[in-house]
Amino acid sequence: MSAVTNEAVEAAIKDYVEPHLGRDLVSTKCVKSIDIEGDQVKVQVMLGFPAKGAAEVIAEAVTDKVKGVAGVSDAQVEVQWEIRSHSVQKSLKPIDNVKNIIAVASGKGGVGKSTTAVNLALALAEEGATVGLLDADIYGPSQPRMLGISGQPESKDGNRLEPMVSYNLQAMSIGFLIEEETPMIWRGPMVTQALEQLLNDTNWTQLDYLVIDLPPGTGDTQLTLAQKVPVSGAVIVTTPQDIALLDARKGLKMFQKVEVPVLGVVENMSIHICSKCGHEEHIFGEGGGQSMAEQYGIQLLGSLPLDIHIRQETDSGKPSVVSDPDSRISQIYREIARKTAAKLSLQAKDYAAKFPRIVIQNN
Repeated sequence: MSAVTNEAVEAAIKDYVEPHLGRDLVSTKCVKSIDIEGDQVKVQVMLGFPAKGAAEVIAEAVTDKVKGVAGVSDAQVEVQWEIRSHSVQKSLKPIDNVKNIIAVASGKGGVGKSTTAVNLALALAEEGATVGLLDADIYGPSQPRMLGISGQPESKDGNRLEPMVSYNLQAMSIGFLIEEETPMIWRGPMVTQALEQLLNDTNWTQLDYLVIDLPPGTGDTQLTLAQKVPVSGAVIVTTPQDIALLDARKGLKMFQKVEVPVLGVVENMSIHICSKCGHEEHIFGEGGGQSMAEQYGIQLLGSLPLDIHIRQETDSGKPSVVSDPDSRISQIYREIARKTAAKLSLQAKDYAAKFPRIVIQNN
């Protein structure tokens, strides 16, 4: 019997296309090591995205591929992950203690962007990442209510705010600093300045991802943010409706113009399932998110149904991912989170943090 070779094992693993990456684990450099002892093989897989909910499935799939190699009697596969910083717009530097910023945007309001942002952030945390959420909607901050947070943030040094914490999520919003019913009657420059302060003057603690819930639209505020905030990638939220898709395309093109990669699109309210009879109906149209993804060469990260529970749970301050973690809706959000982070992991890394800062002193 011929000896098992590293090349043969590698070739077998290459046959498996990891569904979140959309590519094999060898070409994406996720195979950390292959140890062969006679007819036994040990493989270490190091993913670039959190995958607590999928690690076992990935391990089983790789194990089956390796066991199919001639001469292999047993295979052990260990799946872990390490989240790295990724590059941002050329003119900007990453924020201290924040590895990656993911902007969640929509071309228009009312498509469920804030609900998607909070569930995406919570899903990334459930998958094993340290996550923060910045509510950048100054005129209509909704994250305090959605996260069930009341009270005001503290400041230990008088200069920086401590993030509020809910469901292991670090959060900051203008809504923590004002009364819920107080209108923000501010012009654009004031809004931009406030957002920059919320972002830079919050004492974030070693975040793998900071999800930013952007205000709807593609106006001055959004453009300024895209130019001043070091974003690693963006997620576009839309409904299948033609009007929403038209505005979502504008949001996508805005990010392209400021060199922010669009990680994919999330289609909200894709189908309504009657709670009484189970009848399925595409109230807002069908296949819009998929056609947009195909048109612009981006990924459809997931489609969510028009479901009363999503609305009830976020309104009550306990979003779907934490209120009913085993539900189909929560699993869709976690799949979207894994795909988003996996897509980001394939982008260029930022190595600035690995190099020491050189300071020249004149003695």
